[in-house]
Parts: sequence; C-alpha cells; structure tokens
Amino acid sequence: MSKTMRRYQAALYAGLALVLVLWATTTARFDGFSWSQVLPNILGILRGIFLGTDWAYAAEGTVKLLQTMEMAVLGTLIAAVLALPFAFLASRNVAARFAGVGRFLLNVIRTVPEIILAIIFIKGVGPGAMAGVLAMGIHSIGLMGKLYADAVEAIDKGPIEAIQACGGNRLQQIWYGMIPQVLPEFASFVLYRFEINARAAVVLGVVGAAGIGTPLLFAILSGEWGRVGIILLLIVVAVSLIDLGSGKLRKKLV
Repeated sequence: MSKTMRRYQAALYAGLALVLVLWATTTARFDGFSWSQVLPNILGILRGIFLGTDWAYAAEGTVKLLQTMEMAVLGTLIAAVLALPFAFLASRNVAARFAGVGRFLLNVIRTVPEIILAIIFIKGVGPGAMAGVLAMGIHSIGLMGKLYADAVEAIDKGPIEAIQACGGNRLQQIWYGMIPQVLPEFASFVLYRFEINARAAVVLGVVGAAGIGTPLLFAILSGEWGRVGIILLLIVVAVSLIDLGSGKLRKKLV
C-alpha cells in the first residue's frame, strides 16, 4: 500500500472516529446537569472516603472479605473442572466434527454477564454465597474453556503420534500425550481467572450474593463514606496481594 493510500485510510478512520464522537455527544441527554451543583457533592463523598475512614469496621470487613475470596476460590474451582470437557469438545485436533459446536457453546456461556447469572441464581437458590459461586463458576467456564481449547490445539503432536504408534487408544493419547503438555498452561489459566473472580465476587455481593459487596452497597446507600473507604481499602489490598502472588506463580508455571 502506497503512502498516499495510507494517508487516505488514516484520514477516513479519523473522520469516522470524529463522527462517532459527535453522534455520541449530541444524542446523549444531560438535562439538568450542572457541575456547580454536582461538584460539591462529589468532593464531599471523596473527603468522607479518604479522610474519614472507619477503621473500627476493619475487623468485620476483613471477615466479609474472606467470604468474598472463598466465593472466588470455589467459583474458579468449579469452572476449572467443568471447562475441561468443553475444552476438548471445542478442540479441532480432538473432536474435529464437534469443535464448532463446542466453540459455540463456550461463546454462549461467556456472553451472559456474571451479574445477570447472579440475579437468576438468587431467584433460584436465594440470596447468599451459593448464588455468587454458581454465577462465577458458570460464567468462568466460557473463558477458561476457550483458553483450554486453544492450548490443546497448540500442543506438540509428536508424543501423541508415538503413543498411537505403540497401539494406544484415543483416551490414552489424551491422558499421556496431551494432558502433561497442557497442564502447566491450564494451571496458569486457573490462576488468571481467580484474579478476575476475586474482583467479580465484590460486584456480585452488591446484588445480594453475600461477601463484602453487600455491606459496601448498604454503606453507599446510607452515606457512610468512612465505612465505604475502609471496605475499598481492604479490597485494594486483597486484590493487589492476589495479583502479585498469582503473577509470580504463573511465571513459574509457563
């Protein structure tokens, strides 16, 4: 492609982006919005969160945070196990005839947001940790199954062909030829998903799936910004520690 064509293409993309921005800003309605009225409220909230932190709630908040982490662990473990059959079904080098169906099922599963699943399960099993665990577990199957399937498709075929040459059946080829190759990557994917679920568990608590998200919602609605501050601080510390530990483990695995 010539430089002139590239310039025309860049100008076209810039024009389309400008049109999109203008469309969004002109069609969105902000009737009655005034920074002079809103800004003092925002500053007051931020002052309460950062300067009026309710340290007395730290112990109770830690207990709620541990419940949130338990939900994330269980939801991740459920997905780590249940994603395996979907992964092999969606792998072209394992189930060539059904790989398209497997990929479609995984797409469908991960399309439904976790919060929607949580609301559905809350109606089914009632408010509490079980609804959050099921929502995270089901939703995580979609992404983990896809990552698993991609790892299976990228394996070295040499060990599998060697087992096949020795008379090994299909199950033996998978167990002895595929699993040892992909197991470190699978473990890395599980850790990565746990990082995501640790954050998602907080949000699910807001809609009634227990954990620290529930007291966070009540604190926001009642304007207890000091309690909001300590809860957010606990979440930041926990997520930072999880990211740090999980990152180091994933580097060792892959």
